[in-house]
Amino acid sequence: MGRLRKLAVPFVALSPSGVAIRTRLKGLTPEDEKVLALVGAHLGSLASKDLKARCMDGLEHSTESWAARKRDLTAESSSRWAGGITKATHDQWALARRGQAAHVQSLEAGITTIRHRLSLPVGQKGTKRAPGGYRSAHEWFCKTRRLHVLEDRLDQVRADRKAGRVHVVRGGKRLLGTRHNLDTAQLTEAQWRQRWETARWFLSADGESGKRYGNETIRVTPGGEISIKLPTPLSCLANARHGRYVLACTVRFAHRGTEWADRVEANRAVAYRIHYDTGCGRWYVDSSWQIPPTKTIPLQAALADGVIGVDTNADHLAAWRLDTHGNPIGRPRRFFYDLSGTAPHRDAQARHALTRLLHWAKSCGVKAIAVEDLDFQAEKTREKHGHNRRFRQLISAMPTGRLRARLTSMADRTGIAVIAVDPAYTSTWGAQHWQKPMAGPTRKTTRHDAASIAIGRRAQGHPIRRRATPPRAHQSDVHGHRTVQADRRVPGREGPRHRVPGPRTRSVPPDVASTRATRTPKTVRDVRSDQAWVQDSLLLTD
Repeated sequence: MGRLRKLAVPFVALSPSGVAIRTRLKGLTPEDEKVLALVGAHLGSLASKDLKARCMDGLEHSTESWAARKRDLTAESSSRWAGGITKATHDQWALARRGQAAHVQSLEAGITTIRHRLSLPVGQKGTKRAPGGYRSAHEWFCKTRRLHVLEDRLDQVRADRKAGRVHVVRGGKRLLGTRHNLDTAQLTEAQWRQRWETARWFLSADGESGKRYGNETIRVTPGGEISIKLPTPLSCLANARHGRYVLACTVRFAHRGTEWADRVEANRAVAYRIHYDTGCGRWYVDSSWQIPPTKTIPLQAALADGVIGVDTNADHLAAWRLDTHGNPIGRPRRFFYDLSGTAPHRDAQARHALTRLLHWAKSCGVKAIAVEDLDFQAEKTREKHGHNRRFRQLISAMPTGRLRARLTSMADRTGIAVIAVDPAYTSTWGAQHWQKPMAGPTRKTTRHDAASIAIGRRAQGHPIRRRATPPRAHQSDVHGHRTVQADRRVPGREGPRHRVPGPRTRSVPPDVASTRATRTPKTVRDVRSDQAWVQDSLLLTD
């Protein structure tokens, strides 16, 4: 067996630092929809121009150029709209830079893998840690050509990164590519045009503490009335004082509505975003604000009532409850979800599965859930698992980051801590030590169930294997049995077990000497002896 890598120490995941809620705008009049579309299109065009100017600055960006861009936008909108547009531009440019850095790392990993496999003889088998040579000479030749393609692509990306050039598309690269595949997407040109223009609208406003109801640009009163500060060229559409437009409908936030109302009444900063869903023809408004992170509890305090180990898979969560000593309790639980379909459908499936998991944890009285700190970025490369396409699709479909963020956010409201553990060898060691012992005539234990036990034990600091190394001589009582199932603070947990009175054999009970005399034989045996049995004569009396 090769050398094992060093395992990371389990830690309690940080709580979320922000809140985002959504509700639907019901009862909008045609005039309201027209005004929202005009405002979104006008501000979207300004945001596109500002993004172009920021990309042209590249690495030469400075506070002076930022101030100049904001002054130009203020003349065509307002100072607060200009501030929101420039902030969104900087966030989008920074996101593109981070994606560019990740693209460089992916290309470097692919090139390294191809060079390694090309250096090996054709047909040489690989190991678990390193891939082998290519299967045929034709594949070896094709990979040499791909190597040159990746090297040229890497040089181009490095040059763009050095020069500060980024490639971004307002509205999304995927939607832009759909324009050339309308038949596959089952869209007409008019439908695609509507989606494209809607995706490039800008109707977002950051909050500001101390201002009325926490936002001067898009204002929502505690009663649900929505008003928008119109840009200067569209001020003629105002139906209220100070160039504002009040929508005919009112809104109510069902989720965390009380918390939102408290912030609005206290004039604390609340950000809003209005957007239109072209698929169902509905308008929505999102509300978001920052919250101070909840202070994480110590690891030992979180594990005081046991833990639930959760193994993340492509279609379900495998969970098992463990007591404070690392012993599985009850039966394993599986929470299924379907990650096919649209992004809102996938997000809803993940939320439903995590809701069931948290409800079960709360009913059990457990205050901690252990999950793997997974990151498949290095495993998704085409060069590492080129022929194993199903495996690449499997790990790509696992929503590790989405589930982790969603679980942390939802668990914070229930008072349950999320513990992240190192994912190394949990599936292998769990199946080796726990799958067979936990199976029974009426219970089938899968590798995922056994992995959940391994994850929970690693969070508690216990070894994954069920018992320690057998005694030195043999598996008897020469040196005494040792177990690691007891708590680490119990004195003498590694010592021999207590002496049991009586013979030290498994076939003779301790009190055999006292019971043998009174025991009645159940079988008749043929007694052969040299001495004949003689009955004594009876005593005769008068």
